[in-house]
Amino acid sequence: MSGAGSPEVTVDGTGLSVVILAASWHTVVMDGLIAGARRECDRLGAAHRLVRVPGSFELPVAAQEFADDPAVDAVVCLGVIIRGGTPHFEFVASATTDGLTRVALDTRTPVGFGILTTDNEQQALDRAGLEGSVEDKGAEAAAAAIATARLLATSRGRG
Repeated sequence: MSGAGSPEVTVDGTGLSVVILAASWHTVVMDGLIAGARRECDRLGAAHRLVRVPGSFELPVAAQEFADDPAVDAVVCLGVIIRGGTPHFEFVASATTDGLTRVALDTRTPVGFGILTTDNEQQALDRAGLEGSVEDKGAEAAAAAIATARLLATSRGRG
């Protein structure tokens, strides 16, 4: 789900439990992503709680922990990785993406991907769901995770 043309999710999230995992770097951007994810969970009726981790690199291990909990229907991961002048960006972005993909596949628990990988801080602000932002990636990640959790619950005869 990305930018212009992303669909509005209208699935009923009632009865679903979502853990929002959020990195701690780039406070202003993270505050916007978290607010968007919380708003979307509330709009769709899903119960949610917020857990903070140090950075984006730590998201996969935390996601694994919560995805293994049968009481958790979906995990929404939020973070910001801004390109710098070293290969650090590529390593962290790749490890985070690969790790979260592995968590989703290994646990069969939806993992909403709200990791901003941008060239600069302005691009992150534009996607953070703040006043003046053109996108709300926190809300999009929550909507995708909840819609997928509902799909899986239905396919498993629970929803």
